[in-house]
Amino acid sequence: MTPFDYVRPTTIPEAIAAASEPGTAVLAGGTNLLDLMKAGAASPKRVVDIGQIAGLDSVEVLADGALRIGALVRNADLANHFEILARAPAVAEALLSGASPQLRNAATVGGNLLQQTRCPYFYDVASACNRRADGAGCDALGGQTHGHAIIGWTETCIATHPSDFAVPLVALDAEVEIEGPAGRRLLPLEQLYQLPSEAGAPSPALAPGEIVTALLLPPSATPLAPHSRYLKLRERTSYAFALVSAAAALRIADGRIIEARLALGGVAARPWRARNAEAALSGAEPGAELFVEAGRLAVSEARPSGDNASKITLAARVASRALARAAHGTPETISALPASVFSPVEGELSDA
Repeated sequence: MTPFDYVRPTTIPEAIAAASEPGTAVLAGGTNLLDLMKAGAASPKRVVDIGQIAGLDSVEVLADGALRIGALVRNADLANHFEILARAPAVAEALLSGASPQLRNAATVGGNLLQQTRCPYFYDVASACNRRADGAGCDALGGQTHGHAIIGWTETCIATHPSDFAVPLVALDAEVEIEGPAGRRLLPLEQLYQLPSEAGAPSPALAPGEIVTALLLPPSATPLAPHSRYLKLRERTSYAFALVSAAAALRIADGRIIEARLALGGVAARPWRARNAEAALSGAEPGAELFVEAGRLAVSEARPSGDNASKITLAARVASRALARAAHGTPETISALPASVFSPVEGELSDA
């Protein structure tokens, strides 16, 4: 690990000023940044630790009914928060299916949203990677690609975004609150993540000095809660990033779907909102054939980035199964295997 300066601001203005310096990385829980620094994949000249800033670790209901979640709220705390369980149970499922309990106790909401890809070529400093050094190339191309992107990729980057948490949030139209030298702004979470271009890897959505201070879950998420699920396919259920995942939320009345939300994880450089599938679901009667067709539509833009064509089939099936589980209804308790394909649909086994 290379030497670096360590700064510990106690206010947001102090943090913004410190983070505006070139070569700076912002530290919250540190569960991703410290790994990157130890591996040599990140070598910041300055680390700005925002963990002592007051007011960033609370959850509150705003006057318009939105839920404001501070960037320093721990993943474990949010997963068991009564407001999340009532308003967005799929978010709780996603959080509880990510990482180990020890990491969830340390990881923060903001850090989870901003974590780097888990592409092994990004972590391996001996490999060429456009994310680490623009113009260096992408050694993942032609390499081991079973876990890489099938949607929105280019020859410059085929990495995926690893967050479970972000997938249902994108489906539910969540926003991030950002503060920086130019003031405060709100950004749809989906726009926080950029896709690679033909010329280069994804560019950061945050300007120098900008910090994510909160996450906003809109009141429109609440009516979807009774039919809301997150499903994750991974190489080991105990603790692994998603090979593919899906967040599905439905509003059903009089035997028909009057609103549908669907997003895929593990397939692109950002959580992939399947709006064409949502349109096909809206107004239709729930059923197995409909959900299979929606899964097919969700991956209609997919193409292999290497030896991972099977991932397209897996993504379609996970999407259709997540929709079927959502139509069945949100369980009263979260399964002991949250978001797993092996967990009971009704959620009878509870670790809550």
